Amino acid sequence: MSDISSIPNHVAIIPDGNRRWAKQRGLKPWEGHIEGAKNTENLMKKALEMKIKCLSLWGSSLENLKKRPIEEKKALLEIYAQYFEKLSKSKEVHENEVKINFIGKWEQQFPEALKKIIYKCIEATKNYGRHTLNFLLAYSGDDEMKEAIKKIAGEKIEPEDITDETIKNHLMTKDLPPVDYMIRTGGEPHLSAGFMMWDTANAQLYFSEKFYPDFNGDEFRIAIEDFMKRGRRLGK
Repeated sequence: MSDISSIPNHVAIIPDGNRRWAKQRGLKPWEGHIEGAKNTENLMKKALEMKIKCLSLWGSSLENLKKRPIEEKKALLEIYAQYFEKLSKSKEVHENEVKINFIGKWEQQFPEALKKIIYKCIEATKNYGRHTLNFLLAYSGDDEMKEAIKKIAGEKIEPEDITDETIKNHLMTKDLPPVDYMIRTGGEPHLSAGFMMWDTANAQLYFSEKFYPDFNGDEFRIAIEDFMKRGRRLGK
């Protein structure tokens, strides 16, 4: 771990397996989400320890928020409220100057009480810049791309003037660097709903058999060390 230059700058995580973790233990689905939230805090600390600058986590997709049973959805929103309230006061966040971003259509989907807590997180960390922690909430990559295309079309930009930069500047993730490493937990090696499709175009992929609550700091370290052993040619 001595060569910091080989550490990924931006790591994105698809935290899959909370519900299956709970089912294996005879628990309610939201009890898996509670353990997942606890684990997110551990992974944030490990990422800071390993000097990773940017960490993104997919908290919920638009589809999940619409399709999950009301009881589970209500419990998930309560978990968000508790976790983000705690995060806004986190010693690790403030000592390491972690800027917290929330990306997606959460403002249209979440209740006012939860939005106030999220706004507090944003306000408390808006002037930080040493590290970035991004939560993608009520977010789907295919929806993000459709919205970007609509914005570009609405601005009547000529087709020949549309560049990579044009597309990036119209994405929800326009302020984030490209993803170097994408990790999916839960034992299912696939992508979902076009997750960060533009930003992960050249990302290395890592699929863990562990359900997200069990993908702890040690598992995260193993994943990062695997990245550091790989050579990235980027088409060269």
